[in-house]
Amino acid sequence: MIKVKLKCFSQVKYALGSNQLVFELEDGTSTDDLENIIRKKAEGKLDDVTLGIAINKKYIFNNTKLSDGDEIAFIPPVQGG
Repeated sequence: MIKVKLKCFSQVKYALGSNQLVFELEDGTSTDDLENIIRKKAEGKLDDVTLGIAINKKYIFNNTKLSDGDEIAFIPPVQGG
C-alpha cells in the first residue's frame, strides 16, 4: 500500500468538498487510476472537466505510477473573469 495526498483546487475542490484528501492505494496505482477514483467520488460533477495533473508540484503529461508520499494535484482549466 502507498499513501498519497491529493490537493484539490477550483472545481475539484467544490466537487469533492475538500481542499485536501489522503488516499491509501494499492502499489502500482497510476495517475489514471486515481483520476478514475476522483471522478467516481465526484458523482458526475467533473464529467465535463479536463484535468491537468501534477505530481510533487511538477506537471506530468502521461499516465504515471504513483509512489508512497506523492503529492498529487488535479488542476482544472484556468478560469477568469
